Amino acid sequence: MTTHVQKPGWFTVNVMNRTVSWLTRRGISVWGSRVLAVRGRKSGAWRTTPVNLLTVDGQQYLLAPRGHVQWTHNMRSAGGGELRLGRTVDVFAATEVADDEKVPLLRAYLKRWKAEVGVFFGGVGPDSPEAELRRIAPNHPVFRITVTK
Repeated sequence: MTTHVQKPGWFTVNVMNRTVSWLTRRGISVWGSRVLAVRGRKSGAWRTTPVNLLTVDGQQYLLAPRGHVQWTHNMRSAGGGELRLGRTVDVFAATEVADDEKVPLLRAYLKRWKAEVGVFFGGVGPDSPEAELRRIAPNHPVFRITVTK
């Protein structure tokens, strides 16, 4: 497994993430935003972070544009978590998507959020050839979400 990680800067952590989380906790989704809550793999404590929920062909996915970050490690360990929007809490199970299956998901994610997260994909965009999307697939974990409650 790759160790690709792009850490967020001060502005992202202290302004953008806090603003999007604040709005999402109050029921205002910013382009599909949710607050992801997942149990920490070491502490067992709930950890939260804003995420973009991708829907393709009626199926929901979480994709990590910054790579193999803390929430992806926790998700692998916990096998699921909660997606929160206002007072609505969807408990879910997560299944990691194999690299070979990621190409259409990466393309869809970049079509929807390239302006927001395109910089994390090394110049690859929604119109890039399939080979380029396959090349970056190992750097971006994707989880299929199945709501259980």
